[in-house]
Amino acid sequence: MIHLGQVNTLEIFRETDHGLYLIDEANNEVLLPNRYVPDHFKIWDKLEVFVYLDNDERPVATTDMPYVQRDDFALLRCNQVTEYGAFLDWGLVKELFCPFKEQAFKMKPGGWYLVYCYLDEKTDRLVASSKTNRFLDNKQLTVGLFDEVDLIVSHPSEIGMNVIVNKKHSGLIYKDQIFKDISIGDRLKGIVKKIRPGNKLDIVLGQVGYRSIEPNADRIMKELEDNGGYLKLTDKSDPEAIKAELQMSKKNFKKAVGTLYKKRLITIKPDGIYLV
Repeated sequence: MIHLGQVNTLEIFRETDHGLYLIDEANNEVLLPNRYVPDHFKIWDKLEVFVYLDNDERPVATTDMPYVQRDDFALLRCNQVTEYGAFLDWGLVKELFCPFKEQAFKMKPGGWYLVYCYLDEKTDRLVASSKTNRFLDNKQLTVGLFDEVDLIVSHPSEIGMNVIVNKKHSGLIYKDQIFKDISIGDRLKGIVKKIRPGNKLDIVLGQVGYRSIEPNADRIMKELEDNGGYLKLTDKSDPEAIKAELQMSKKNFKKAVGTLYKKRLITIKPDGIYLV
């Protein structure tokens, strides 16, 4: 079966004036227009192509890869807005359509928006939606406490930054747990720190509790090595200075420094810490 909105591995079946016809295992055909035909090929060669609908609403293949595929999220730029909706640049000749009803906020040309790409069952067309929360579900969690997860930064709130967890769930990183600049659309690694009532996920960037000591200690060791074996930081340093220098909290900094000191890898002096 040829999957619309996804990358398909298909075989070259026949050559025509318009391009190559590719087939799947069930002998379903799709056209690869001349502009995408490789310089050298043989009948029955396999090609990886993305399949979507052309301007005439017919399935067509391309060797160009879009910025987002079906059932996934991406940060896309709005190219134009018409009376029908917004049209987004997703890396293909035909732009990705986002209807007005699927816009969390009114889109404007030149703006960047986090969207979800899906197949509209009514029209059988690939469309985008910036109402990303409706494609997430926390009723049945597929993650547990302290699991490492993939994150997509979604949108800010008064208490932190909302994130998409493993492309399935919604989560939150509190402001006091953000130690570096993050922006909407960023893809990061995180840890499930807490699961609150209602399956609400509290996420942190990095490791939790004792799990954070080794990664943070490694971070400090690297900074020491990069700075000639000296860091002008101590347990009396301002938390903001530690955050700016190491992207970690003062609490985690003190734990990591304690670990390095016990291992006799550093010495601690009033003006900072030194490599042994």
